[in-house]
Amino acid sequence: MSENKAAAPKKSIGARLLGLSDSNMLFLITVVVFVIMYIFAMAVLGKGFLTGQGFLNILNNNAYMIILACGLSVVMITGGIDISVGGVTGLITMCCGVWLDKQGGNLITSICVAVLIGFAFGAVQGYLVAYLDIQPFIVTLAGMFFARGLTTIISSVPFNVANEEFVGLRDLRIVIPGLGSVNRRGVYVDATIEAGVIVAIVIVVLMFILLKFTKLGRAFYAVGGNRQSALMLGINVKRTRFMAQLICGVLAGIGGYVYLTHVGSASVLNASGAEMNAIASSIIGGTLLTGGVGNIIGTFFGVLSLGTIKDIVTSAGFEQSWWTGITVAGMLCFFIVIQSILMKVKARAKKK
Repeated sequence: MSENKAAAPKKSIGARLLGLSDSNMLFLITVVVFVIMYIFAMAVLGKGFLTGQGFLNILNNNAYMIILACGLSVVMITGGIDISVGGVTGLITMCCGVWLDKQGGNLITSICVAVLIGFAFGAVQGYLVAYLDIQPFIVTLAGMFFARGLTTIISSVPFNVANEEFVGLRDLRIVIPGLGSVNRRGVYVDATIEAGVIVAIVIVVLMFILLKFTKLGRAFYAVGGNRQSALMLGINVKRTRFMAQLICGVLAGIGGYVYLTHVGSASVLNASGAEMNAIASSIIGGTLLTGGVGNIIGTFFGVLSLGTIKDIVTSAGFEQSWWTGITVAGMLCFFIVIQSILMKVKARAKKK
């Protein structure tokens, strides 16, 4: 028995990859790259990367992006796209800011306003995409322009939201035990996260459960993999595509409010380019633009990877915005090439 085990040939890389699903394989790549990247940052740059608060700050700064990227992942898994989420986020910050400061609204109603705006965009765009069969890119491009234009109409003057209830939520910090550090003055400082991080983590867990364990989640993958086959399996393709866009819209609403609690101000420039960063995070996390493959936990690490590379560039002294853009573009290309190579290796292993 032991001799047979000893004589068993070692599996090749292709054979090992063959044992993993596409989603798990891409997720593994994302996690490995993120870990290597962060260890490199700690070893070479040090500074904030060596403290628990340094890591938590990546979560604080990108909580809204995690939520937006989760919505994009759901849509992309079905083979669609939504480039309106950045515009919707900016619109929500302006609408909620005006509602809180100039219309006498309270915290609860402002949250409802944010969710309803996201729901409205998701429902309208979902109907146009799913039931009128208009290209998602065109529909959501129009949605992005509409949201940005409406934001300017509401108010073109940026302002800090001064509502007392909102300021209390904005300044709320949750202490994470064991991750604090001693500052230069020798005083121990607790490590904290913003309330938005808790919301983002809850969204990640809920989306993971939705995609992994529900009938609707399996329908998303089936529709993204092959619509015709999904139709033959009895899946309502139109309703599934509509639900994907609707979920993305609602998450954009929630993400928009989390963004507002982070920046604390309303401006027409808020969340500029957020849709591209959300798409990039989803791709880095292993979601394929062709549909049918994606992992919410991978998307989470995709956002962390993008946030980490931006912090690395800034810490290295390249503070100009174009350096960040160039680095993100290079990272995105790297992941796309790696994904393509490994998918081809896996395809060849299957043939053998």
